[in-house]
Amino acid sequence: GALRISWEEAQTPWWPSPARVRGPAGRGVCAGAWMSQGPPWAGAGMSQGAPGQWGVCGGGDEPGSLRGRRAGACGGSEVWLGGRQSHVPPCRDPAAPLCPQKIIGVFKPKNEEPYGQLNPKWTKWLQKLCCPCCFGRDCLVLNQGYLSEAGASLVDQKLELNIVPRTKVVYLASETFNYSAIDRVKSRGKKLALEKVPKVGQRFNRIGLPPKVGSFQLFVEGYKDADYWLRCFEAEPLPENTNRQLLLQFERLVVLDYIIRNTDRGNDNWLIKYDCPLDSTSVRDSEWVVVKEPIIKLAAIDNGLAFPLKHPDSWRAYPFYWAWLPQAKVPFSQEIKDLILPKVSDPNFVKDLEEDLYELFKKDPGFDRGQFHKQISVLRGQILNLTQALKDGKSPLHLVQMPPVIVETARSHQRSASESYTQSFQSRKPFFSWW
Repeated sequence: GALRISWEEAQTPWWPSPARVRGPAGRGVCAGAWMSQGPPWAGAGMSQGAPGQWGVCGGGDEPGSLRGRRAGACGGSEVWLGGRQSHVPPCRDPAAPLCPQKIIGVFKPKNEEPYGQLNPKWTKWLQKLCCPCCFGRDCLVLNQGYLSEAGASLVDQKLELNIVPRTKVVYLASETFNYSAIDRVKSRGKKLALEKVPKVGQRFNRIGLPPKVGSFQLFVEGYKDADYWLRCFEAEPLPENTNRQLLLQFERLVVLDYIIRNTDRGNDNWLIKYDCPLDSTSVRDSEWVVVKEPIIKLAAIDNGLAFPLKHPDSWRAYPFYWAWLPQAKVPFSQEIKDLILPKVSDPNFVKDLEEDLYELFKKDPGFDRGQFHKQISVLRGQILNLTQALKDGKSPLHLVQMPPVIVETARSHQRSASESYTQSFQSRKPFFSWW
């Protein structure tokens, strides 16, 4: 059965120990989700799923905020998003058979990432075993993809770009996740002890599988791969006003990807929603057709391979594939300049952004302050280049052609009221500049 909670309960603060919360008979409750901090569920939509992701299914009309509560007020479950499609099982709550069930978010566990210990893809395990020298990306911090997803959402909110679905770091547990054999045996043993000897079973801290930490991103509905729509727009050009909307949204994607230095941005992992509504009103004598302005929006998903600690300089360059699009040749608009320049030109804003990212990244058990400073040095350099490109009226194509910069904090033995920085250019280039 599903654990039901009221709106008031959903708004109350979370108690300190999520490990002590368990469902009926010690089983995970539908979605089986412990949440350290829940994203707002109102307006949750759909986004594409990629391999290594779990879609969390819940009933309709979720509370506005589930802080530390179980997901699935109307029944919930997890489905494996092994590709670009997913199967959503029927609603499991027998008390609400007519309750609509939909995917409300995508959960990426830390230990099931492409290079995680429990990644279910055997090809990655084989690659790690046979080709350790070619395993992973040396410019990224391994097993930090979930923080990268949440960090991209943070940067998106700070810059008011509004193209990344809300993403938070949460804790979820479910039978459908990939657990080690030891964890499953321990879980079954505790459940058996609770059933056979309740007095002993009640002493356990947690009944069931341990929750996994990972990123939880809201699903956005009605979007398709950008590659699909770009081919359609190439065959049938957009109206002038709609094309203008697309350019403005595209510029926001460029700003986000460039600042966080996304190393995995193809035309298949950002989404476009294109609505061309047509309302017709029939009258006795004649028919009137009211044509509304088409609406086009972008969603930047798959941000787990961003925030590198250095610019790519080994085998691959990991370029931005949107740089080959016709939209990348158009100079930045005045709208994006008015939105971004006042923020990135303000040292206090950049400093606040660094501090917010620090508060997010330091939650990782393997957090390394030195590596984080390197990541921030790259981010500062990207912001510096972006600021100059916006001021000079350059295009996204010219922006990605600017030499990569690293801005590090200068070390000084004397105390000063303000920090000083050193700027350096990266001279080493990757072997394949186009891949």
